[in-house]
Amino acid sequence: MNKDRKAYKSIGEVAKDLSIKAHTLRFWEKEFKQIKPLTLNGNRRYYSEKDVDIIKIIYQLLKKQGYTIPGVKKLLKESSVKLDDDLDLSIKRKNFKSSLKFKAEKIKVILDKIKKIKNG
Repeated sequence: MNKDRKAYKSIGEVAKDLSIKAHTLRFWEKEFKQIKPLTLNGNRRYYSEKDVDIIKIIYQLLKKQGYTIPGVKKLLKESSVKLDDDLDLSIKRKNFKSSLKFKAEKIKVILDKIKKIKNG
């Protein structure tokens, strides 16, 4: 394949950029149908810029914000995020707002538990 180096990254390049293992990316491909790498000779994977953006969002939610895989799937679905060529800051804003709401709910649950313990 005569691939444009700017247009596609290998699985190793993406894994290195995010400091994760290649097998994690392969697993995420199975879990998140939005990731659609180009596969060529010997099943070598090449990720488009769009794929890399999606992977970065998933990485941020899973590794940095503490979401579970089902939580990320739900968030992507509920946010009506369309992962197309328009992937930009608006998606990040939606995810940030959803993340804040999710964390506020977690804090409320913890405070309720503390009140129950305190009140006997």
